[in-house]
Amino acid sequence: MATRPNGRRLSYIAVPSQIIHSLSSTSLHSLLLSPPKKVSRTGHRLLARSTKFLLLLLFLFAGFGTLRVWHDLDPLLPCPHLIRRPLSTADSTEALALGVGGWAEVRGDFWRQPDGMGYVPCLKFSKQYRAEGEAAARAGRRKKYLLVVVSGGLNQQRNQIVDAVVIARILGAALVVPVLQVNVIWGDERLSKDLPPDLQKLRCKVAFRALRFAAPIQELGSKLAMRMRSKGPYLALHLRLEKDVWVRTGCLPRLSPDHDEVIQEQRKLRPKLLTGRSNMTYQERRLAGLCPLTAMEVTRLLKALEAPRDARIYWAGGEPFGGREALLPLLREFPNLYNKESLTLPGELEQFANRSSLLAAIDYIVCEQSDVFMASHGGNMGHLMRGHRAFAGHKKFITPNKRQMIPYFLDTSLPESEFNRIVKELHQGSLGQPELRTDHKFGKDVTAYPVPECMCNGTSMRSIL
Repeated sequence: MATRPNGRRLSYIAVPSQIIHSLSSTSLHSLLLSPPKKVSRTGHRLLARSTKFLLLLLFLFAGFGTLRVWHDLDPLLPCPHLIRRPLSTADSTEALALGVGGWAEVRGDFWRQPDGMGYVPCLKFSKQYRAEGEAAARAGRRKKYLLVVVSGGLNQQRNQIVDAVVIARILGAALVVPVLQVNVIWGDERLSKDLPPDLQKLRCKVAFRALRFAAPIQELGSKLAMRMRSKGPYLALHLRLEKDVWVRTGCLPRLSPDHDEVIQEQRKLRPKLLTGRSNMTYQERRLAGLCPLTAMEVTRLLKALEAPRDARIYWAGGEPFGGREALLPLLREFPNLYNKESLTLPGELEQFANRSSLLAAIDYIVCEQSDVFMASHGGNMGHLMRGHRAFAGHKKFITPNKRQMIPYFLDTSLPESEFNRIVKELHQGSLGQPELRTDHKFGKDVTAYPVPECMCNGTSMRSIL
């Protein structure tokens, strides 16, 4: 509703774009440019009635057309019966469903986000750090470049590039040229995790702001995240159920005796794949929390944390050893289970086929944009995701407390209700709340724990960039 200068009021109707596109240009032209005609009072009434009727038909037609288009083009059809309402301040503590236009669906405690305690990114370098950089630039000393060979998977390469930028700063080099190699076995730790504050800030700036995926990867990853979010909040799982993971960790998938035998034989043939602690038995490893969670264990954990049965779940990772059978326990309890293959339209993944690092990058983007994230096993992706989600406002990140949880998995006499109570209690402090990197006894990476070097709150707000 608007008012003209002459005092007359004008009313406006918001018309969906699908309706506009469904009209021909000729009909729009005639509607806009046809000269006004005088009509009788009776004609006015008939015209008003017919106009309302035509608008009703037009909206119904557009509505059905929109549903048909979604059904034909999008793997996830939005549910028309979901009622949405604007996101309020109170809602933000109840659930974080970052839908288009700031809408939220309150679904219970599982989607509740942790208290970020007011921490926000603050990457302002010290005066001395900036002065040294400016002096080096004026003197023209930064003519060296650093050639770095980075190996391993996608997330190992990201870590090594971050380290290389910090080393370049220390050496006074102006450019880092990475040479990417993909190996099955890799070694991390090429730099110490305990660095001066300015260099820690540099690591964060590279990891969370400077490094970007190529446009086609970012575009497809964001598109899949939008499809997952088309019906509300979603959970992302990084499942480590691949054959090589079972071989490297010294653990067993426990799908069947035959499956376990295959893994044990592979381990004997390739002993160098075992990542460490070769003197431990499988049972000792499992009780120490060193084994990936199986699909059954992930399912029981999610149920204990009160994940709703209709939760939409995106699972990231390679082909599970055992195929679909390995995922059946999860699929039975949570039928809305998707991955990049089931979400993409024909041809969308063709340019990334058989390129594991690019496929892992797509997984990373969908996981980073999720409302809740959980990894079935530790690793570089989990560490980077922890830091990335913390830096973005401490979005919910579930860390399975495997060491304390596994004994309860093994206790078959424990009622399911009691198991759920215990497991939920074990994870009260493992949901992505702010953790100070300096509180840990052993050096933790600032890209996983950005507080306090790269995030601040309260009186430190003046340092925010």
